[in-house]
Amino acid sequence: MRKNRVYDPEFKLEAVKLVVEEGRKIKEVERSLGITHGVLKGWVYKYEDQQEGAFRKPAPGSPEAELKRLQKENERLRREREILKKAVAIFSTDPNRYSRS
Repeated sequence: MRKNRVYDPEFKLEAVKLVVEEGRKIKEVERSLGITHGVLKGWVYKYEDQQEGAFRKPAPGSPEAELKRLQKENERLRREREILKKAVAIFSTDPNRYSRS
């Protein structure tokens, strides 16, 4: 199983600037920097939306950091709820329904 590579914000910003400011092709920059196909395109879109702050992590304790934390917790709780719903459905079926007597 392959792990996802993690790129630091400065690397992302420099790669995006090669495309946006220097006019180089996305595929060319991906190939030259060893970036997985399609990743840089997402970075370019994010940069176009948020400019310089696109790849910075919010400071701990900031409202943005708290929002990110709460979103992750919310997603985890949703997954747990779905698992519990399935478990209830499994355990609430009639055990005699499938027995061969």
